[in-house]
Amino acid sequence: MPAAALRPVELNAADRRRAEREAVVVTRASVRSQGEAAGDAELLDLSIYGCRLKVAATYDQGAQLWLRLDGGWPVRATVMWADAERIGCRFDEPIANEVMRRFTRLTLDRSRAIA
Repeated sequence: MPAAALRPVELNAADRRRAEREAVVVTRASVRSQGEAAGDAELLDLSIYGCRLKVAATYDQGAQLWLRLDGGWPVRATVMWADAERIGCRFDEPIANEVMRRFTRLTLDRSRAIA
């Protein structure tokens, strides 16, 4: 898709988030829209309410997607914003605190091992 065809996105939209995002080390994810094959994605950040992903495909704001984070169970989400290679999604239902702890615990455990 030519760059001129992309709709402009406010760059400061991430600054208006309601929930704090946690950096994640587990970055494997997949994205699938209705009737389409799943595509690989990279999980950039995560909260219990949503996430930011690096994707190869193009998704429109408002698109309904199924996400699989680190090969886990599917999570239904809505695209809240999109740019050339990233999307910000809001989960239709917040993910469990245990899932967040798992991702952030992995982050903490790996950073302690490096130190």
